[in-house]
Amino acid sequence: MKIYLITGILALITSVSMNAQEISKNALGLRLGDSNGFGSEISYQARLGNDHRLELDLGWRDGKNYDGFKLAALHQWVWNIDGGFNWYAGLGGGVGSYSFNDDNFNDGNDYNDTFIFGAGDIGIEYNFDIPLLLSLDFRPELAFGDERYNNNDLDLDIALGLRYQF
Repeated sequence: MKIYLITGILALITSVSMNAQEISKNALGLRLGDSNGFGSEISYQARLGNDHRLELDLGWRDGKNYDGFKLAALHQWVWNIDGGFNWYAGLGGGVGSYSFNDDNFNDGNDYNDTFIFGAGDIGIEYNFDIPLLLSLDFRPELAFGDERYNNNDLDLDIALGLRYQF
């Protein structure tokens, strides 16, 4: 039974990837989402082949009581739906660091942590005739760190992406 399931999945992936539209060589823009408190991210995509790419996202936050950054890297596979519509899925991970001064809030303690995380990604995008790529994706992340902020738990991030293709 397992062999039939694996064969069926491979046949489906092969047939879908044969219809893949060529993706842009580079895309640079913003990924606008929650990103576990880091907010918007600068996003860069680089084509690795006709149907897969690398996405790098850098989010940072700087404020009176909070400073931090998060860098994510995902390998994505892209499949054409119809015309300029594509869907994609990917796997990756990243690293981040933050410091939080809790003087005016709960217990008055400061929190600092550097953490790593694993991430998945699934989304849909539209490639306009002009060099604009619009996407909506869902990225679950599982973080591992020492402090309570990360809580060693799952973060579910939904984001809108706007990228210039070149």
